[in-house]
Amino acid sequence: MTITPDDAGAQVASTDVAEPLPAAAPTAAEPTKPVSRSYILWLMLASFGGSMALMVPLSYGIAVRISELAPGHEEALGFITGTAQAIYLVLSPLIGIWSDRTRSRFGRRTPFIFLGTVIGLVGLLIIGFAPTLLIVGAGWVVGMMGWSIAGSALQTVQADKLPEQQRGKVSALVALMTQIAPVLGIGVAYAVSSSTLLIFIVPGIIGAVLLVLFPLIKPEGSSKDLPRTGQVTVKSAITSYGFNIRKYPDFAWNWLGRFVFFIGLYFNTTFGTFFYAQRLDLPVREVAGIVATVGMIGVLAAAAGALVGGFLSDKLQRRRLFVMIASLLFVVGAVTEATAWSLPQIILGAVLMQLAIAVFATVDQAIVYAIIPERDQAGRYMAVTQFAQRIPSALAPLLAGVVITIGAVGDVKNYTLLYLAGAVFALVGGLIILLKVKSVR
Repeated sequence: MTITPDDAGAQVASTDVAEPLPAAAPTAAEPTKPVSRSYILWLMLASFGGSMALMVPLSYGIAVRISELAPGHEEALGFITGTAQAIYLVLSPLIGIWSDRTRSRFGRRTPFIFLGTVIGLVGLLIIGFAPTLLIVGAGWVVGMMGWSIAGSALQTVQADKLPEQQRGKVSALVALMTQIAPVLGIGVAYAVSSSTLLIFIVPGIIGAVLLVLFPLIKPEGSSKDLPRTGQVTVKSAITSYGFNIRKYPDFAWNWLGRFVFFIGLYFNTTFGTFFYAQRLDLPVREVAGIVATVGMIGVLAAAAGALVGGFLSDKLQRRRLFVMIASLLFVVGAVTEATAWSLPQIILGAVLMQLAIAVFATVDQAIVYAIIPERDQAGRYMAVTQFAQRIPSALAPLLAGVVITIGAVGDVKNYTLLYLAGAVFALVGGLIILLKVKSVR
């Protein structure tokens, strides 16, 4: 689920061929040696830890702090999370370039795993002790920056180390860990929920330990002998993410459809904790068990959706059809949630949406691989694709925070409107891909 770069979204739709980054000297040959099972295990554990540290505050902890400091102001969650995401998006391309050019005896990525972990823990401490929502927001900017830096470094290690024959398998295993981690993490947070500080610190420490152990036990190796590369300006870094929409219309339409779909997705996932609390008439602090239960069932649905969507779309050689099926399934799930006032109906809606998200993400990724415009610049175009997920992850919570106040009565926010709006966005996104992407069946 996709982006972490910047508000250079305006640059993405450039009609001119983008200015490339200064060419980097080759740093290593294409990896061909398989990594060991123990390497995969520690990579999975590190991914589990990073996901727990990032997602528990995002999906539960910050909502608890808002309920303590500003009861009845759920819309603050959207502004806090959206602002932090937007700031990270602005900085992430520069952080990636910095990582590529790091020369140390620990390697290029390991320093960023360590740095991100330390910054992430500092952010969680700030949130735990924050006396106001403003400080909570500042703390999450720091915390999200840290855990995202560590997570991005971990993903780049996979690109550096994994040979072609292991990429699919390892990616699936890592994805499974990142889905399970938030669910178990919220369970851990609920177990220590008598202390607000521990809600943040315990998952954070678990995540930090697993992240740091990975490069210590499976060292990356020195990067000191890698060739030095030229300077990169902010302008060249940003403009490198543009592409010619007239020359590559299928890529542009798929990008737009993906962008719109993910707006709907984040509309219907950002406020889950507050939504469950309102519809089930529970205090926010007591919702963790329900969030964990729904999340665990959702993980099973997501695994099934990814496998079914991927295998069937391969077998039938039909991609756009499955994207549309996923969009319609999401609509059904969103409408089910919007009208839900009981736990069984909430679970049903959540499972349908998780199933839809998994099918969409798996199949649309296959479409992306098929329509990459210039194969020799696949990395750049994959980064552009990620904007279509990450910009919505910053923008949608901000918009959603406004939507839930429309027609709200007192402290009862308008989640019905929010979930129905999410359904509309998801449907439009699927239709764009179905009707406009011509070169893929």
